[in-house]
Amino acid sequence: MARLPSGFAELWCQELTSLSQLAKLRSRLRATMTGSATVERPTEEHWSERLVLIADELASNALRHGGGPVAAALSRAGDEWLVAVSDSAPGVPPTPAQGRDPGKGGFGLYLVADLSVRHGWTTVGRGQKTAWAVVAAD
Repeated sequence: MARLPSGFAELWCQELTSLSQLAKLRSRLRATMTGSATVERPTEEHWSERLVLIADELASNALRHGGGPVAAALSRAGDEWLVAVSDSAPGVPPTPAQGRDPGKGGFGLYLVADLSVRHGWTTVGRGQKTAWAVVAAD
């Protein structure tokens, strides 16, 4: 468990009720960070796509394994961006897959760790858990 980083100003928060809403979340993230809801140059790596992948992973985990309501929030502090996804399952910690066939999935939390400058999760009050990650713009 790791506390939510301080010093970030929340830009927006979006409630999610189904996996089908992840496309809108990805578009909103891209539009906020780059001004375009779509990938402008798909052949070029851009730091914002790391945050989009992280948000997609954290949100899909919350929708699949957490309890509703699920909410994704984007915050910023200088050149760092924080995505935080909350659900109503504080007793179900985000746990990376271990000893599993890679073809069966479950390795998204390793992706979050690799793509972020820091990450973690915490319980908020009695009924909420928040998984979060920070990406630095480069």
